[in-house]
This record gives sequence, structure tokens and C-alpha cells, in this order.
Amino acid sequence: QVQLVESGGGLVQAGGSLRLSCAASGRTLLGSAMRWFRQAPGKERELVASISSFGSTNYADSVKGRFTISRDNAKNTVYLQMNSLKPEDTGVYYCNAHLPWIDYWGQGTQVTVPS
Repeated sequence: QVQLVESGGGLVQAGGSLRLSCAASGRTLLGSAMRWFRQAPGKERELVASISSFGSTNYADSVKGRFTISRDNAKNTVYLQMNSLKPEDTGVYYCNAHLPWIDYWGQGTQVTVPS
């Protein structure tokens, strides 16, 4: 069993930055692909960024050049650095640990960028 706890969300003005963290306990994240999703009010959850167990990354077009996903396997933690935030980045951000046979989810952290 894996427990994922996100932190770092909050309210930030447009153009500002936030750094989200996702700390895992229960087992190592080694071997897991790690992903950040977000869900805006009234919208479906969408994939924002992912990082493989080898460190290769992918981003949604809407966040390319502004967001950076990284992982610290020694700390069993994944990060999402978010710069140049826009109102459309508002939503609940969820951390996901993906293995071929199971997915683990955190409880989410709210990010609000007022328009």
C-alpha cells in the first residue's frame, strides 16, 4: 500500500509561482511512473505532467515551458514547479503513482489563480 500526500497548493496571483510536493510512504516510488493531474470545477481530470522511473518527462501542451516535474527517489518525493501561473491553471492537483497493475492517488491540493 502507498500513501501519497500532496502539499504546496494555495492562492497565487497570475504570473506567480508555486511548488507542489507529493510525499510517498508505505513503499518506495522506485519503478513507478509519477504523474500530476488536475481537475478544474466542472471539468474532467486531466494529465498535466509525468515522469518515468528513468526520469523522462512529458507535459500537457498547456503547461509546456511553465511547469517542471521532478523526483527525488531518496526522499520518495515528486515535485511540480509551476511558474507563470494563469487563471486557467486553477484546480485541484492530484499526485498519482502508476504501476502496470495499480494506481495510487493522493487527496489533492487546491491551486487558485484569480483572474
